[in-house]
Amino acid sequence: MPKIEIFTKQLCPYCTRAKSLLSRKGANFEEIDITMGGPRRAEMIERSGGRTTVPQVFIDGAHIGGSDDLAGLDRRGGLDPLLA
Repeated sequence: MPKIEIFTKQLCPYCTRAKSLLSRKGANFEEIDITMGGPRRAEMIERSGGRTTVPQVFIDGAHIGGSDDLAGLDRRGGLDPLLA
């Protein structure tokens, strides 16, 4: 299984949508809650090329993007190979 990291905030509907998609695919992921900011938020911004919105998803260190990016990747058939 690939290493999946998802940076989230509490009560974020887009975060919930991204986590639901990954769960439906049977993927295990590490959720990193940055609701309170801090060094993990700074890490997310750096790794995502400056993006400040959540969620931000990384698969095996590669930046996938946010919820819409993840859903689009799935629609194009590109998510399953990354999760295999």
